[in-house]
Amino acid sequence: MDAARFVGTEPLPPDSPIEPARLQAYLRGHLPGCDGDLTVERFRGGQSNPTMVLSFDGERKLVLRKKPDGKLLPSAHAVDREFRVISALCDNGVPVARPRLLCDDDGVVGTMFYIMDYVEGRSFWEPWLPDLAPADRRAIYAEMGRVIARLHQIDHVAAGLEDFGRPNDYVARQVARWSKQYRASETETIEAMDRLIDWLPENIPVQRRASLIHGDYRIDNMIFHPAEPRILAVVDWELSTIGDPVADFAYHMLSWHFPRKPYRGLADIDLAPLGIPGEREYRDAYLAATGQQDVSDRDWYAYLAFCLFRVAAIRQGIMKRVTEGTASNAHAREAGALARPVSELGWRYAQRAMQM
Repeated sequence: MDAARFVGTEPLPPDSPIEPARLQAYLRGHLPGCDGDLTVERFRGGQSNPTMVLSFDGERKLVLRKKPDGKLLPSAHAVDREFRVISALCDNGVPVARPRLLCDDDGVVGTMFYIMDYVEGRSFWEPWLPDLAPADRRAIYAEMGRVIARLHQIDHVAAGLEDFGRPNDYVARQVARWSKQYRASETETIEAMDRLIDWLPENIPVQRRASLIHGDYRIDNMIFHPAEPRILAVVDWELSTIGDPVADFAYHMLSWHFPRKPYRGLADIDLAPLGIPGEREYRDAYLAATGQQDVSDRDWYAYLAFCLFRVAAIRQGIMKRVTEGTASNAHAREAGALARPVSELGWRYAQRAMQM
């Protein structure tokens, strides 16, 4: 994939339900500092909740994130949950964009949305970080590991998120949920998905503890300081909940298991000369930082199989939106087509777990 096509913003499509004048009239009545001419542009990256940058006279900037248009699957695209979790985290040691406003009136931009601060910084779409020196790459990866370890050590009860999700049996519930979502989005038969749907419920690792989890912790869901290896904001909290932190971390580590093309992964890259830690080193540092060093290889492969299954189900949801004409991204068909190869990789890890 050409990462450049995911970077920056673009004008709203002609059929967008967002009318800048109507949106600005609403914001002026609910949020200070929204005077001046409003320009709305859409971020190119992402497949799920459409995200816009709002510029007022080219000076103040805010970000609007909304549910997609059209018929949606139950519980999907929960921007209200995103707003709640970043509200809890913004003063709690995990870097996020400060939330400003949640609007559940569909009459403003067509669906529920929220407003947060615009964070100026660097975004990386290629995890091998081609423009950085080895020492800088290593520092970036150390920072990613530090922040996810911090997230998984947050006292979610003290943060006001006690009821944000059920703490037990996270993976089992996720398997049930995404199996249902996958069936609702199914556009073709994928044998590997059928096998994973049968295999996963009987092979789920025992959950060691519960914590707040991000659900989509990837390098392209982070905004880094313009000059320092420091995360200024972790974004895209749509899939966050209370759950199994090892599963959340295993998902983060899928980059080490995907090839460079078409997944933008690291699996076929010699990492040592780049300064990027290998899978075992990076994983062991996280497990030591969070006190979860008793994860067996069999459990690890089962976690990877689960994470790949979930990715495939999400990709299938994208393909379903393509067939219905409601996909929010111009490259959605390409993304949705990866459901089959991702599920096949997941089944290979399930087979590896069975050999342990």
